[in-house]
This record gives sequence, C-alpha cells and structure tokens, in this order.
Amino acid sequence: MSMTNHYSGTPLTEKEWNDLQELVIHHARRTLIGRRFLDIYGPLGGGVQAIMNDVYEESDVGTISLHGDTLEVSNPVKRENLTIPLLYKDFKLYWRDIAHARTLDIPIDFSTAANAATQLALLEDDLIFNGSEQFNIKGLMNVKGRITHIRGDWKKTGHAFQDIVEARNKLMQMGHTGPYALIVSPQLYALMHRVHQGTNVLEIEHIRELVTDGVYQSPVIKGDAGVLIATGRQNVDLAIAEDFDIAYMDEEQMNHLFRIYETIVPRIKRPSAICTLEDPKSS
Repeated sequence: MSMTNHYSGTPLTEKEWNDLQELVIHHARRTLIGRRFLDIYGPLGGGVQAIMNDVYEESDVGTISLHGDTLEVSNPVKRENLTIPLLYKDFKLYWRDIAHARTLDIPIDFSTAANAATQLALLEDDLIFNGSEQFNIKGLMNVKGRITHIRGDWKKTGHAFQDIVEARNKLMQMGHTGPYALIVSPQLYALMHRVHQGTNVLEIEHIRELVTDGVYQSPVIKGDAGVLIATGRQNVDLAIAEDFDIAYMDEEQMNHLFRIYETIVPRIKRPSAICTLEDPKSS
C-alpha cells in the first residue's frame, strides 16, 4: 500500500504531507482484514472503471494420457464484467488548528484523517465480505454457489473446532485443498477463546493448526456468522485500480477539505472455495 507524493496546492508542507500519508496508511493497515488473506491484482490505474472476472463452478483435475494428443483446457463457466467502484471518505483540517500547531512548533493533529482512514478501511472490508447491491457485486458471505454449513452452539466446548473441521472437509471434497483462512464475527471470535475440553489449550489454537492462513474477526460480519475460505488467486482476489490515496480538494470558509479514496473490487472466481458458517437461528 503506497500513496502518490503530491502535496502541491495543499496548505501543508512536504513533511506535514508525508506525515499525513504515513498516518493514513498506518490506520488503514491496522483495520483492514480482507487484504490479510486475499491476493492483490493491480494497481491497474485510477482510470480503469471495470474489469473482467472468469467464474469457475467446480474444481476440475488435470488429464493423464500417454502422448497428450487431446486438448484439455480449463475453461470458465462464465465471464462477467465487474464495475470498479470508488470508495472514499472526506475530512477537514481547520486553518486555526494548522496555525496553532505552527505557532507552538508542534505536529498538526491529524486525528480526523485517522478516523476517515479507519472508516474507509471498514467500507473496503464490507465490500469484500458483503458486496454491493448498488453495483451488483457479490461478497464472500452472499455469493451464489458458495458452500454453507450450519454451525453448532459455540458456547459448548469443542463445537467451534468440530464445525471448522466439517466446513474444511466440505471444501476438501470440492477439491480445495487449502491453505485456508477463517473470518468470524467478534462474538464467535470471543467464544473460541475457551479451553478445549480434555486439553490445556484454547480452542482457537487447535483451529489455527487447521487454518494456516489466519483466523480473524471483523465487525462487518453481522450476526453470529463466519466464513472459511480456501485462499489463492485461483479462487478469490482483490482487484485494485487505485490504492489508498489522499487528495486535497478545496478551501472552504478558510478551512481545508481532503479526501481519502480508493477504487477496488473483489473477484470471486471459484464460489465453491468459500464456506459460510451460518447462524442456526437465521436458517
């Protein structure tokens, strides 16, 4: 994740602009979950507004023969055109705050930018997990063709581990051999932090032995739900036209408006590489 080093026209000095960029990247990285397990495709350029996505419904295997005289091509079942939307959050720096910092020779307080970066990072994860109805984009939690598993009661010891084993087996049966990543709601994440019966180990530690690409929690996953995914760009990736960047927009009543923005879209190529853990109460 990097930013364009353009500070010309802003009220900030070069050092202040660089400090602002570093702060925005730091807070975005602290918040983002999807990028911790998804492969990145790009950046492609901010002007790119759409991208193709080849969708495969099943994991096929290779072909064996003596001379290889038959052509066996891995073909998608469909090719879809995805819009790459613009995600953004604006913030304001007050001229008196800037003047105050310079008068006292102290750093400018960029807390409002940190807040905007965090909000934008949450929006990115919401697009990855829940998609966007407005742009006809499906997320990991609602894409058609995914595998589903009705989970048990994770308040009972061992049930979380057993559900992950069963969900993993379902993905394996579809030919998705891993590695895997697990992302759950904060409520389910907390329930995994109990001692696995018959051991002195937390249940989440046993789960991590099966889920080697990471176990995460995200507030954008609503209800008591989660998702187990076989990672790899052959299954899902995140297409980035333009990564996190800051733009100085205008001066308004002597104060200064900025925008943090990005243009991204998740590409789900093999929906069967995704197994959502469904809340039994909502099924």
